[in-house]
Parts: sequence; structure tokens; C-alpha cells
Amino acid sequence: MTLVKTSILTAVSTVITVISAFIINKVVAIYGGPSGLALIGQLKDFVTMLTNISNGAISQGIVKYTAEYKEIEQKQKIFSTSIIISLSCSIFISILLITFNKELSTLILNDIKYSKVFIVFGFTISLFALNMVLMSILNGQKEIKKFVLLNISNNIFMLLITVILIFKLNIMGALYALVLNQSITFFITIIFLLKSNWFKLEYFIQGIDKVSFFKLSRFSLMTIVSIIMGPLSLLLVRNYIGENLSWNDAGYWQGVWYISSIYLMIITTSLSVYYLPKLSEIQDKNKLKNEIINGYKIILPIVIIMAITIFTLKEYIILIAFDKSFLPMLELFKWQLVGDTIKIASWLLSYTLIAKAKTKYFIGTEIIFSISFVLFSILMIDNFNLIGITYAFVINYSLYLITMILITRKEVF
Repeated sequence: MTLVKTSILTAVSTVITVISAFIINKVVAIYGGPSGLALIGQLKDFVTMLTNISNGAISQGIVKYTAEYKEIEQKQKIFSTSIIISLSCSIFISILLITFNKELSTLILNDIKYSKVFIVFGFTISLFALNMVLMSILNGQKEIKKFVLLNISNNIFMLLITVILIFKLNIMGALYALVLNQSITFFITIIFLLKSNWFKLEYFIQGIDKVSFFKLSRFSLMTIVSIIMGPLSLLLVRNYIGENLSWNDAGYWQGVWYISSIYLMIITTSLSVYYLPKLSEIQDKNKLKNEIINGYKIILPIVIIMAITIFTLKEYIILIAFDKSFLPMLELFKWQLVGDTIKIASWLLSYTLIAKAKTKYFIGTEIIFSISFVLFSILMIDNFNLIGITYAFVINYSLYLITMILITRKEVF
């Protein structure tokens, strides 16, 4: 399946995701306002970080080796090893979440009253981890249609659960939904995969294969750094805005960041569903270069067109996605959208580091540029108030893009 066809299929899934997310966001905005949205953002980043760690941070490794290996005997070793890694890591994190629920509630959400959310998260996180393993295998198997259909089904189900919980429990319901959704959709995933040829119980209970373990561990190191540094930098920046400007300002930034993540989802989904398995397969340097150039020709114009459209319609988007209390967000759009374009340009190159397991370069750049984003953000917020966060975003990703160009020219081509 080509990048264009994959993008079209994932676009359908993304439209459903966007509609679901808009509805959820609208309900949260009405019930919680800007400060409530900031609270949701804090927990969402924490959940993203923990759920990825809970499966040993091996999702991208599973995708790579499932796509790369042709023999089912090789694939089985990856499947079985990944399940054991995921269960071991998720059980350990579950114990920590349940044990330190009050401390985590205070640290992440600034209030002990949300501690029960972390207890629920602790009891369900293993299902999160298992769901991620199965979805990664499906991705690596390149069953794109089934992958997209499953994502659509999960999004619709999550929308229903989230809206019901918000109506019943207000903001607390939204928090519960964040820590429950993926664990519930695990059972939907199982139903979808029952008829897949590769989905047989014996493939997943063969114990740990040492070679597979060490191969997955290389990706684990890259992913752990990525999923810790990325969400952690957002948590720190959002907290800095909340404490030094206001939590409403933190909510405005969360709102524009949310819009960026939603419209870019069509691109990032295509990258993970098509791009990573494809780059992992290609061994010839010229073919790899052509694939990347092709990616730029197709993806960057799409990003630019979407960014211009969103900038033109930004006021209407705010009123539809949130409400008029979020209109102060308007000043943030210009440079946020510029930063989004540069971000995707850099990601097209950074995915080659993942596909080719360039561990030290990937880890090094993730750490450096996550730290620099926090430092640039503090500097720019202090000098330019809230709009400074968008200046920091553009500066940081411009430097990241330059670095990716230099690294890929040296190490990949």
C-alpha cells in the first residue's frame, strides 16, 4: 500500500477522531473552562508517558521487526517476548500508581482529591499495555484497513464513554475516561483480531527469546526517552505558565496545542502506520532517499495547506471546538502553525533514526531538544508573556530540523 493510499485511509480515521475529540473538547470547555482543559492536559501527558512505559516502550520495535521479518517463526519470538515485557513493566507501574496515588494526584493535578483516578489507572494499565502490543503488531503486519477500522471503532466507543462520564461526574468524569478508555478498547481489539492468521494464542506464550529481547530493548531505550522527555517538557511548561501567568493562560496554550495535535494527526498517523514499517524494510540507500523525498513532496504541501486553512478560520474553530472564553487563544495561532510545519519536516527525517535503530543519535537529540524547549519557553514567556511559548516552539524545532539534516546526511545516506 502506498503512502497516498495509506494517508487517505488514515484520513478517514482521523476525521472520526477529530469529530470525537471536538465533541469531547466542547463538553470539557463548557463544564471546566480553560483551567479545566489545562487539568485534562496535565493528566493526558502523564497518561501518555506512563502507558508507553507500561509496555516496555517497545511499540516501535514491534512495528519494525514485525514488518521486517518474513518468517512466522521469527515473528512469534517478537510476539511472545513483547507480551512478557509488557506484562512485567505494566504490573510494576500498576503497583507504583496504586501505592503513591495521593502523591501523584498532588504532583500532577495539584490536588489530592483526584487520587482515586490514579488508583483506577493502576488497576487498568496492564490492559493499556496489551492493547498497544496488539495494535503495534497489526501495524507491522500492514493490515492497514483493519488497523484503520479498529481505530475508528475505538474512537467512537471512547467518545461515548467519555461524554457519559463527563455528564455524570463533570471534570472528574473526563479524568476517569482518560485512564479507562484504552483498557476498555483492548476487548474491542481482541474481537477484531480473532480472524487474523497471525493471531494465535500459541504465538504469544513461547517465553522470552534473548535475541528478540535485546533487539526490542534498543527501541525501548529510544522510546522511553522520547515518551518521557516529550510529555514531561509539556508538563513543565504548562505548569510554568499556570504558576507565572495563570491557569487560564495554561488552558489557552493547551487549546492551541490540542488543535495542532488534532489536525496533524492525519500526518503523524500516516508516518507511524506507513512510514516506519516502509523505512524499516528498505535496505538500499538510494531507495531510502527516494522514499524520504517522496514523503516531503506529498506531506509538506498538505501540512502547509492545512495550516493556512486553520489560520484563516481560527476564530470559528475556537468557537466550535471550545467557546468564546477561549478567544484569547487567537494570538497564539500564527507562530504555532509555523512551528507545526517545521516539526513535520524534521519528523520525516527523525523517523529514519528510529527505522535504522540509530539509538544514540535519537536519544541524544530527544533529551537535548526537550530540555531546550523548556528553557526557550521560560525565556520567551518571561520576555513576551504567553505568545512567547509559540516563539520558543518555532526556534526549538528549527534547530531540531537543522540537526536532523546533518545527522541523516552523515549516518543514513
